[in-house]
Amino acid sequence: MRIVITGGAGFLGSHLCDRLLQLGHRVICLDNLLTGKVENISHLMGHERFHFIKHDVSEYIFIGEPVDAVLHFASPASPRDYLELPIQTLKVGALGTHKTLGLAKSKGARFLLASTSEVYGDPLVNPQPEDYWGNVNPIGLRGVYDEAKRFGEAITMAYHRYHGIDTRIVRIFNTYGPRMRKYDGRVISNFIVQALSGQPLTVYGSGEQTRSFCYVDDTVEGIVRLLLAPPGDEIHHPVNIGNPREMTVLEIARTILALTSSGSRIAFESLPQDDPKVRRPDIGRAARLLGWEPRVSLEAGLRRTIDYFKDLLAREQPPAVHPA
Repeated sequence: MRIVITGGAGFLGSHLCDRLLQLGHRVICLDNLLTGKVENISHLMGHERFHFIKHDVSEYIFIGEPVDAVLHFASPASPRDYLELPIQTLKVGALGTHKTLGLAKSKGARFLLASTSEVYGDPLVNPQPEDYWGNVNPIGLRGVYDEAKRFGEAITMAYHRYHGIDTRIVRIFNTYGPRMRKYDGRVISNFIVQALSGQPLTVYGSGEQTRSFCYVDDTVEGIVRLLLAPPGDEIHHPVNIGNPREMTVLEIARTILALTSSGSRIAFESLPQDDPKVRRPDIGRAARLLGWEPRVSLEAGLRRTIDYFKDLLAREQPPAVHPA
């Protein structure tokens, strides 16, 4: 297949580029590098089936060759990003989804939207099944991301129903792994960098709020299975991809302290506005439609991620100055 991936230089998008190339597909990666990094895809430069285009997908997209699938992954995706870039987040979720759907329509291509567990907001149901409509504050600080993704889902379903496009929607729960940015504001990267640097681990609120973390390889496997699944009535509806193992933020902090052998302490700060109290996917639909479930344990995934950040921090250390 000839596949366009927007946001392909980002954390998750770059892993997806890797996987699709491994499967023998041709990948055209679009990214404006607002939060993505060339370093994430530098190893792919020169690959005969990989092509990178620096482009803001909120603007018109031109691809001068046939396309079989369009995957829309472009968006700021961490709380720090979408709080600092609220307008860009709304534009890529609304205008970017419109432009990428237009590309899929013009090429007769399959379309896959990267949505998020954030569409459930601060959920009143736990775990969250796909038919739960969510509890979102549309004018809160997090609303720019939540509502951008909810609009993206709505326009994707409209294009499917009105234009007959073969669409899929993946609701991605917290994903972690190598290529996360050091200071992106996500729990796992924050804790690992703080633990390795000897800084206090910042826990917001009491730390009793829960999260579910899925290693990037498992998330990518679920996305690829959804992309390649044959068309059918149910496949066009949202599918949760995440790990249903639920832990408190405090438990995650203590696990990372143990795995890094860090002497860092835990520092408590006030809870941000609209921070979800629980987050856990119901993955029954993914299991039934895709035969998918996560396989990498939290401990194994954290060790791989810790090794990545150890290497990253070591490479960023200034060279030692030896006296003459």
